[in-house]
Amino acid sequence: MRKQFLPIISYVVGACLLLTLGACAPTRPAAESSSWLIAPKRLGEARKPNTDFWLKMGPVSVNSPFDSKSMVYRLSDQRYEKDFYSGYIATPAEMISNATRQWLNDANIFQATLNQSNTFFPYYSVQATVTEFYGDYRSKGEAVVSIEFYLAVLSSGSQNPIIMTNRYTQRVALKDNRPETLANGLQQAMANILQIYEQDLFAGTKSLPKPLSQKK
Repeated sequence: MRKQFLPIISYVVGACLLLTLGACAPTRPAAESSSWLIAPKRLGEARKPNTDFWLKMGPVSVNSPFDSKSMVYRLSDQRYEKDFYSGYIATPAEMISNATRQWLNDANIFQATLNQSNTFFPYYSVQATVTEFYGDYRSKGEAVVSIEFYLAVLSSGSQNPIIMTNRYTQRVALKDNRPETLANGLQQAMANILQIYEQDLFAGTKSLPKPLSQKK
């Protein structure tokens, strides 16, 4: 009889041991996802435009791995990590395109800055390539944004329609490693870039080459 109880006793002891180990294991709280919008707003008075023509906001491309809705953290020189619980309400390409178009339209450098879906035909367009859009946590936390802008004249008859090429990088120090802090830092870095680009674009439009259909 005693031998028959040995397997039962062993099972009970094993079950109690597993319960004890499970109680000691760390418990991870349920993760809550959060989404952020990067939409810097221009402040101040509008400029007096240098041209009567309209500008079209062309496509914005974002280099991988920064092209998704997930926030990206740089942890070492070669190591990047995506945060699938903290991200953006739209893709970086959409947010940067909308913010740039609205900023330039409010700046009044051209008579108007139209979005891509507009059916009007402008004579000039601006495109952008985003090469960096992440939080750098290798040492002190920084929000990093790098953008290249290309202003082109449409129907110019030239093999190279690009008038201006401008490249900018901004780093904004972060006070902590919260996703909300990174979102605010990216927005500030984006605002800094648009403010500088506005000045450069305004200076560059003082002597715009005319489109082919406008040449006499």
